[in-house]
Amino acid sequence: MASSVGPEDRVAEARPRLMTRPLLLRFVTVVGSSASFFLLLSVVPVYAQRAPGGGSDKAGLVTGALMLATVVGELIAPWLAARCGYRVMLGAGLLLLGAPALALTVSRSLACVVTVCLVRGLGFAFTLVAGGALTASLIPPERRGEGLALIGVMAGVPSLVGLPLGAWLALHTGYGPVCWAAALIALVSIAAVPGLPGREAASGPPLGIFAGARSGTLGRPTAVFAVTAVGAGIVVTFLPLAVAPGYSGVVAAALFMQPAAATASRWFAGRRADRRGAAGLMVPGLVASAAGILVVALTGVPVAVVVGAAVFGVGFGITQSATITLMYTRVPASGYGTVSALWNVAYDTGMGIGAVGFGTVAGLTGYPWAFVLTAFLMLTALVPARWDRTAARKQRAMGRKDQAVSEEGQP
Repeated sequence: MASSVGPEDRVAEARPRLMTRPLLLRFVTVVGSSASFFLLLSVVPVYAQRAPGGGSDKAGLVTGALMLATVVGELIAPWLAARCGYRVMLGAGLLLLGAPALALTVSRSLACVVTVCLVRGLGFAFTLVAGGALTASLIPPERRGEGLALIGVMAGVPSLVGLPLGAWLALHTGYGPVCWAAALIALVSIAAVPGLPGREAASGPPLGIFAGARSGTLGRPTAVFAVTAVGAGIVVTFLPLAVAPGYSGVVAAALFMQPAAATASRWFAGRRADRRGAAGLMVPGLVASAAGILVVALTGVPVAVVVGAAVFGVGFGITQSATITLMYTRVPASGYGTVSALWNVAYDTGMGIGAVGFGTVAGLTGYPWAFVLTAFLMLTALVPARWDRTAARKQRAMGRKDQAVSEEGQP
C-alpha cells in the first residue's frame, strides 16, 4: 500500500522537538527575571524622588546606577560563566535581582536605593547573559530562530504588563507590596534552576567579549542591532514629550503598539529565519525601523504617531530576531555567553546613547527634525548589514565549492 505521508509531512516530522522540560524550566526563569526587573523599573525612580531630600536628579541617579551596573555585569558575565557555569550564574543573578528589593522596604535613604539598584543591575545582567547562553544550548539548531523568538515573547510580555502594573500597585497599595512582589517573583523562580544544564553548557575554550566584538561575524550584527536600539530608546523616552499634551491617549497607544508589534514580528521573523536564513532579514528590519521613526516625525498627526511607532516596532522585532539568531549560529557552544553579552550590551548602550543624544539634537532642531535625522542615522547601518550579507554569501559559496572538491576526490 502506498504511503499517505507526503514530502511536506516528512519534513515536518523530521523537525526536532522544540519544547522540552529544560526549556519549559527556562521559561520560568525568563518570566521571573523579567517581571521582577520591570515591576520596579518605573517605581524606584519615583520612590527615590519622593524620599526625604529627593528630587528629579535623584530619580535619574538611581536609573543611571541600574543601567550602568547592568552593562558592567554584561561585560564580566561571560568570564564568570566560563568559570562557574551558566546554571550557577543564572541562580546567582536571580538571587541578586530579588533579595535586594526587600531592602527598599527597610530604608528609603538615597545610599540604600542606589546600592540596591547597583546590585539588582548586576543580577539582571547575569540572568540575561547566562540565561541567554543556556537558552541557545537548549534549542535545536534547526529551530534556533523560532526558539529564540519564543524566549523573546516570554520576556516581552512581563515587560508589557510589569511597567504599568508596578506603577498602579505603588499608587494603590504603597511601595512595600511592590518591592515584596518583585523580590518573591525572582526568588521563587530559582527553584527552576536546578533542572537546567550546568557547567557543561560552557565547556570548551571561551570567546572573549572584546575579541568577539572585533570579529566581523559578530561585530557587524552587533553594530546593526545597536543602531536600531537607538531608535527604541528615543521612542520610549521622548515620544511623550514630542507629542502635544492634549494627545496623551495617542502616546499611550503608540507606546503599546511599539513593543506589541516588536514581539509579534520577532516571532514571525524567527520562524522565517529557520527556513530561509537570518542574514536576509537585517536589511528589511533596518529599513522598516528607519521608516517608522520617519513617520513618527509627524508629531502633530495622531494617526502617524501610532502607525509610525507600530512600523518601527515591526522593524525592531525583525532586527532583534535576525541579529541574535545569526550571532548564535556563528559561534560554538563555548561562545554563547559572549554572544548573549554582546547582544545585550548593544541593546542597553544603544538605548542609552539614543536617549542622551536625541535630547541634545532636539534642543537644537526641535522634535520633528530630530526624528528625521535619527531615521537617516539609522540607515547608515545598512553598510555593515550589506557587508555581512555579502560575507555570508561568499562563505556559503566557498563551502559549496569545498564540498564539491571533496566529492570529486572520492572514489
